[in-house]
Amino acid sequence: MSWFESVTALLCVVCAWTLNVEASVHEYAGEKFVSKGNAYVVHGGSEGIYNSLPNQNDSSISANGDAYIRFEKITFKRPKEYSNFSSGLVHAIVFEVDDRETIGGSAYGGQRAVCCTADLAKLGVCTQGEIIHRPSTKNPGWPQVFDASFNVDDLTSTLRPRSIQITKTGMYNLYFVHCDPNLKELVVEGKSIWKNPTGYLPGRMAPLMNFNGFMSLAFVILGVFWFSQYARFWKEVLPLQNCVTLVITLGMFEMTLWYFDYSEFNESGVRPTGTTVWAVTFGTVKRTVSRLIILMVAMGYGVVRPTLGGLTSKVTMLGATFFLASEVLEMVENVGAISDLSGKARLFFVLPVAILDAFFILWIFTSLSATLNKLQARRMLAKLDIYRKFTNALAVAVIVSIGWICYELYFKSTDVYNEQWQNAWIIPAFWQVLSFSLLCVICALWAPSQNSMRYAYSEDASEEFDRDDTLTLIKPSPMPSKDVRSPLDVRPVHVGNGISNGDMEEDKTE
Repeated sequence: MSWFESVTALLCVVCAWTLNVEASVHEYAGEKFVSKGNAYVVHGGSEGIYNSLPNQNDSSISANGDAYIRFEKITFKRPKEYSNFSSGLVHAIVFEVDDRETIGGSAYGGQRAVCCTADLAKLGVCTQGEIIHRPSTKNPGWPQVFDASFNVDDLTSTLRPRSIQITKTGMYNLYFVHCDPNLKELVVEGKSIWKNPTGYLPGRMAPLMNFNGFMSLAFVILGVFWFSQYARFWKEVLPLQNCVTLVITLGMFEMTLWYFDYSEFNESGVRPTGTTVWAVTFGTVKRTVSRLIILMVAMGYGVVRPTLGGLTSKVTMLGATFFLASEVLEMVENVGAISDLSGKARLFFVLPVAILDAFFILWIFTSLSATLNKLQARRMLAKLDIYRKFTNALAVAVIVSIGWICYELYFKSTDVYNEQWQNAWIIPAFWQVLSFSLLCVICALWAPSQNSMRYAYSEDASEEFDRDDTLTLIKPSPMPSKDVRSPLDVRPVHVGNGISNGDMEEDKTE
């Protein structure tokens, strides 16, 4: 890998942490140049940009349908004690990722350098002290390089405001580079504005606006079904179904907030921090509550046990920890983030969430196994059937998740320079679709109905209900009237068949 490729990959990792910027308006507030090899570099931004729509020209650079990168008030500043000399050139380099090999070079097959060395200058391929760049064979007129310099006693040097028309879809990068060691204290101020034909949303994020709109509609449709059932059978509603209602409501708010967040982002070029924070928080609360509901269902809460007993504090602590870790991760990823690059530095925040998710899965399936065994031992067949369907749905979701994680790792490991940015939106969208699908399964299995109480925990009624169903299925013909027994006569028979009062006491104390 060449030196410049190594620098590009490294800066891809740290760019989100070194710039205090918002959205597609990249602001530079005294960013210092960092020494990389024989050059001094500031990463100015990286975004996927679609080419301008047809029938656009330079005179309509700000018109809708045009794509461009615009420099505004880009100023380089040096301290007064370093102003007693004229400097070499300070460059602003804009290039598409396919043209990265046109930057830098090496003499006699040696180490690749960005700044022209004495050996390369002797070969006549560049001017010593300036950056090395060659015209692209794929993109005529690219890379684009703009220069500024300091005269004696100058403290500032400014790049002329300009707009760079984007005529080819690609991942574009902006770097500020100089080769003069005397300018090591140099800083850059100002901003660059990056626009796609349809607005200011970065290219990788643009499809997510429409996706969030569709997901909002999907939650509305699910909500109409669920709330209509809830209203019809509100007297039969279980605590578990109240929790599902909360998740659906949170999902509606989350998707709607994300849609408006992206819409405002697209219109202004500056991400609305307040809307983003609310969207992140609603989403984190929804994911936390969803996991807690699945865990409580797996434990048999409200079905084979009336409370969680001594496990309540542990479940609450796990939920609170997951919420905190997820909230921090989502804030880091979304609030103030702009470049179409996701750095490996976020791994520090991803690991706690991944570990907690793994713990949730382990606890859920361990609890499900115990609950299924208990239901089967007590021949509570109606509840057993619904729990088996629920277990199968969870198993499918986990298998699909593991497969998608493997694909995501492959996708990111083979896309070092984000050349597949146009497909990157599918990765976060998949997780939304998967969680929504699992929510739909839960809604189908536990929808409010006139028989909702059939699946609720009961000290004595639910077991008889299931046993009566079993007897009816085995022997559907009517029984003689002399054999008909009252419910009070039936209970001792059940006790004699192995369901003891001790089992009931165990349920109450678990």
